[in-house]
Amino acid sequence: MAFAIVTDTSANLPSALVREHGVTVIPFTYTFEGVELTSTDTAAFDGPTFYAAMRKGTAVTTSLISPERYASCFRPILEAGQDLLFVSMSSGISGSYQAAALAAEELREAFPERTIRLVDALGASLGEGLLVLEAVRCRAAGQDLYDTAGRLLSLRRRVCQVFTVDDLQYLRRGGRLSNMAAVVGTVLNIKPILKGNEEGKIVSTAKVRGRKKAIETLAARYETLVAEPETQTVGIAHADCAEDAETLAALLRKNNAPREILTVMYEPVTGSHVGPGTLALFFLGNEDVRSK
Repeated sequence: MAFAIVTDTSANLPSALVREHGVTVIPFTYTFEGVELTSTDTAAFDGPTFYAAMRKGTAVTTSLISPERYASCFRPILEAGQDLLFVSMSSGISGSYQAAALAAEELREAFPERTIRLVDALGASLGEGLLVLEAVRCRAAGQDLYDTAGRLLSLRRRVCQVFTVDDLQYLRRGGRLSNMAAVVGTVLNIKPILKGNEEGKIVSTAKVRGRKKAIETLAARYETLVAEPETQTVGIAHADCAEDAETLAALLRKNNAPREILTVMYEPVTGSHVGPGTLALFFLGNEDVRSK
């Protein structure tokens, strides 16, 4: 039986793509210039204006998706007689997965004949979105809910997530940088290289001098760690630095070119936590890639 695929806006997938594949997206909310907003239409999101305001000091606040909001999204799907697969932002950086789990527990009692499976992506942005696309492929190939969830649970530890930021204050402010002792010297133009670790937490893994070197370091990690690039879609997400994203994509295509590169603007909720100028790369490596 076909099943519904649900995710959240942190997955950072283009709206046209999720509509094409019938994926339900639950929006995170954020407050920008005193107004609470959601961003479910990526084509309508004015990233340059949003990140320009952040660069000028405009504060952005975000909130978790509550168990009640998850339940209100899940319930109509179950009432329609469908089983449900939910792919969530990493529990290592957000409590939203736990909120979804509470909603699922309640709904399993109300709909004992239905199956609900949750997958903690251990990532955000396209680290989550690429798993959603894999779920779409599995469903289209006729795999059932159990096999698809098992595939994602296995695959998530192979998703390498590596990125650089212009300013660590955003990650520090939100408590999303796990090794807080990592200090970056902005005066010396030192740029951090960060990654998602085995627990889905963000950690600093290196420091390099200059933006150009940071982009080259992202590409070098791809060269070293990618597995079977010709078979996979690689993700690039940027927070209003499209030229840097294009430079990174060109470096990836020089050697070990992937089958496809999906480039997106960071959506506002995740983007507000990593900050303007963030450039991130997502690809599949081997089983131990998150420890590298």
